[in-house]
Amino acid sequence: MTKAYLGIDIGSISTKGVVIDKDNNIVASTYLWTRGNPLKAVKEVLVDIKKQLPKNYKVVGVGTTGSARKLVGTILGANIIKNEITAHAIGTLSKYPDIRTIIEIGGQDSKIILLKDQVVIDYAMNTLCAAGTGAFLSSQAERLDIPVEEFGSIALTSNNPTPIAARCTVFAESDLVHKAQMGHKKEDIVAGLCKSVALNYLNNVGKGKKIASPIIFQGGVSKNIGVVKAFEKILNEKIITDENGHLLGALGVAILSKKEPEINFSFDTVEEDFETSSINCSGCPNNCEIICIKKDDKLLDSWGNRCEKGKKVVTK
Repeated sequence: MTKAYLGIDIGSISTKGVVIDKDNNIVASTYLWTRGNPLKAVKEVLVDIKKQLPKNYKVVGVGTTGSARKLVGTILGANIIKNEITAHAIGTLSKYPDIRTIIEIGGQDSKIILLKDQVVIDYAMNTLCAAGTGAFLSSQAERLDIPVEEFGSIALTSNNPTPIAARCTVFAESDLVHKAQMGHKKEDIVAGLCKSVALNYLNNVGKGKKIASPIIFQGGVSKNIGVVKAFEKILNEKIITDENGHLLGALGVAILSKKEPEINFSFDTVEEDFETSSINCSGCPNNCEIICIKKDDKLLDSWGNRCEKGKKVVTK
C-alpha cells in the first residue's frame, strides 16, 4: 500500500483538492466552484479524487486551508488545519524554492506573500472589496458580452489601454460604461481593465511592500494573460505562472499533513450527517457568533469565541 496525503483548499468561490505521494508528486487533483456550500463542494471534490486515485493508494494525512478550513477540517478529521498564507508559501516553495514574492488574486480576495530564504517575512490580504478580483473581471466580462476566458487574448491585441478607475467595483462599472459610450474600442477597454486590476492590487494589497523577484502569480486571475502582462509592464519584471497555480494552497497543506501523526481516513466520511449551527454569546461586549458542528447531537467542535465565556456558552 502506497501512502498518500490529501490537501483541500476551500475558498469562497472555488474549492481545490490534491492528493500527493511521499515525494510531493500530485497523483490526483480537482477544482470546482464552491457555490456558497463548502460541504457540498468538498463532497464533490472527494468523489472526483477517489475516482482518480489508484487503488493501491491509502490516504494517511489530511490538511485543510481556506475560508472554511476549520469546518471542513473538523468533519474530515484532518490532522492539520492551516491558514492560507502558510499553505500557499509551502506549496509554492516546494516547486519554486527561490521565490521571493507571491501575488495571489482569487475570486473574491487577494493576498501578497513576501519571502526571504524560504521564510515568510511579510504578507497582506484584501477581503473587503471585490474590485480587482476574479468576480470583478467576470462581472465586467458579462457587461461587455465577452467570455472571461477570452479577456487575456483580447487585451493583448490592444495598443492603447483605456484608463479605468478600478478602486471600487461601482466606480469601475460606471467608468467602463462611460468609456464605451465615448467610443473606446472594446479591446482597449479590456486591456484597461486588466491593467486596472494590476494597479488596484499594487496600490492596495501591495502598498508599502518591497516586491522582489523571482515573482510568481497565482489564483484564478493568473490564468488571464492580460493581467499577467500588465503586472510585468508595471513592475518591469518577469512574472512566473504555473499551470497548477490554483492548486498550490491545497498542495501546501497536503505537504504539511505529512509532518503530523498519520490518521485512518475514509472517503466516505462526508456521507455521514453533520449539523452546523450558531450561537450568539452575550457574555461580554464582543457578542461573538460561535459556530458549532455536531454529529448525532454530539458537539465535535466550535469556534468564533474570543474569550473563555464563549466556551461556557457552547458546553451548556
